[in-house]
Amino acid sequence: MADIFDKCKRFKEAKAMMKLGIYGYFQPISSAQGPVVELNGKSYIMAGSNNYLGLADDPEMKKAAAEAIMKMGTGSAGSRFLNGNTKAAEDLEDKLARFKGKEAGLIFSAGYQMNLGVISCLLKKGDVAIVDKLDHASILDGVKLSEGEMARFKHNDMEDLERVLSKIDENRGKLIIVDGVFSMEGDICNLPEIVKLAKKYGARLIVDDAHASGILGATGRGTCEHFGIHEGVDLVVGTCSKTFASVGGWVVGDADIIHYIRHMARSQIFSAATTPAAVASISKALDLIWTDMSRKNKLWANSERLKAGFKKLGFDIGETQTPIVPVITGSMENCFKMWRATFDAGIFTTPVVPPAVPPSRCLIRTTLMATHTDEQIDAVISTFGAAGRALGMIK
Repeated sequence: MADIFDKCKRFKEAKAMMKLGIYGYFQPISSAQGPVVELNGKSYIMAGSNNYLGLADDPEMKKAAAEAIMKMGTGSAGSRFLNGNTKAAEDLEDKLARFKGKEAGLIFSAGYQMNLGVISCLLKKGDVAIVDKLDHASILDGVKLSEGEMARFKHNDMEDLERVLSKIDENRGKLIIVDGVFSMEGDICNLPEIVKLAKKYGARLIVDDAHASGILGATGRGTCEHFGIHEGVDLVVGTCSKTFASVGGWVVGDADIIHYIRHMARSQIFSAATTPAAVASISKALDLIWTDMSRKNKLWANSERLKAGFKKLGFDIGETQTPIVPVITGSMENCFKMWRATFDAGIFTTPVVPPAVPPSRCLIRTTLMATHTDEQIDAVISTFGAAGRALGMIK
């Protein structure tokens, strides 16, 4: 008789990497997510976190979370539909909508849950989701969970996007979904052209601002502000685990669309509400981002210093346009060797291999925080230089 657990016993890849000492995942950090973290009793410069603005260890953020716990307790104890809704959550949704220039907002317990819920409830039988091939996994999984179909276009290729759109029957519902900032390569979607094509072919448009909120645009409002686009993007979605330094997901858009999602998104209806501490810290992060551009400006300055250092050494950092700075290693073997060498030298980074990237384009994903010092950044650059020369990746 077939045993459904046989696949688990046959799964050997991760254990093989562990034996070779090149397994770079599930590292047990024992400190806050700051520029330096503690791991197994050793200090590492953190160059692989999504805590872009450094707010995860900010005193005002921690104070807001602590005060919320003292007032509201540690858990929501139910879904928003039933007993888990709070005035603080509704106030946060209004704040998110104002921040993004939309009518209404809705928060979820996690960013992944948000994309599953939003996309799956909007796509019905006969509808088509048109997605960039490098869109985040949560977008692809949301489409798979829906009753609709998926059509993919080449990464940031507007000719291919139009080719895909032109083949879809005009009587079918069409939903284009793109990342504002692509999380592995750090490039930005061609939003102006996407908006034009969406209008031309009668498609609706969702932009995922997970890695753009607080970073892109003059005031950190994201991809739409970066391009000066105020019409044509129907929904903007994102996560609270990056610049908002907490956990959760959100969607903003026209009030009637948000009302529908609120009542139809299964991942929201059947999940416990976001905790009081998370709601309070997200709200505080929005306040800090809204009123102080110094963190965003310092993040960009730090990132430009890192990019310049890598380029001078001869590393391929792809087409990044953001604080996400990939070091392209090519093969998976080179990727894990580079990760091991830099990790042993006290630098915490993230190795990225398939299915997150194509097999020939493995990379080390580096990201700094606004709170890194020049000395720490220079240490990252010099460490990568030594490792790259030792591995024959650079001269």
